[in-house]
Amino acid sequence: MSEFTNKDIKENIKKSLGLESNDSQLSESYVAQVKNFNLPTELLSSSNKRAHIALYEGYVTEFNKISAELDTVSRDDVNKNNSKFRSLKIDETYNANAAYLHELYFANISDLHSEVAMDSLSYMRLSRDFGTFDDWQKDFMACCLSSRNGWACTVYNVWLQSYQNCVIDLHSDNVPIGVFPVIVLDMWEHSYYRDYLNNTKTYTVAMMKQFNWKVIESRIRKAEKIGQILRNVT
Repeated sequence: MSEFTNKDIKENIKKSLGLESNDSQLSESYVAQVKNFNLPTELLSSSNKRAHIALYEGYVTEFNKISAELDTVSRDDVNKNNSKFRSLKIDETYNANAAYLHELYFANISDLHSEVAMDSLSYMRLSRDFGTFDDWQKDFMACCLSSRNGWACTVYNVWLQSYQNCVIDLHSDNVPIGVFPVIVLDMWEHSYYRDYLNNTKTYTVAMMKQFNWKVIESRIRKAEKIGQILRNVT
């Protein structure tokens, strides 16, 4: 099977969109690849999982199309009202966040043997920054239940040098600056309505029961390294 570079993939996308290719054009060189996820949980139905994966794949496809269009759009006639460039940049962030947040979500749920050890870095850091591990759980659930078609996340804040929970509406509203996500839960209606109707609390508890703490532990270790590097950066 032939291997394609990001440039090759983007050129194919441009051709499918009827866009001109020119080596002198600005290239942002963004091409996202769909990832595969195994979700063995029975707390989500098969139809829910299939539909959700398909939705994620759609965001990746749309992001790549937008990225290709940004290589050719004019940067000379921009304005803050009806500029094509402005619209594409906003859609770029929306779809990039949608794809990335879904990947984080799929990777940190559906562990049938979910267990967090009290001597793990995850347990110790969340206990340290929220008072107790139970306090973190309570605060995280509150974020889930107050999300308006969006996401609840535990993030490492590089400015505060600590972990905090946040609520992201849609995919790109209220996203805090300078954070690295370590726990992500999808709170859009499509993530739970097929199986739980409007009972978001039952859905939230079900997903939290099967958090993949091995994945979360790996993210927290990365966050700690990022924190060390940026500790003295202003």
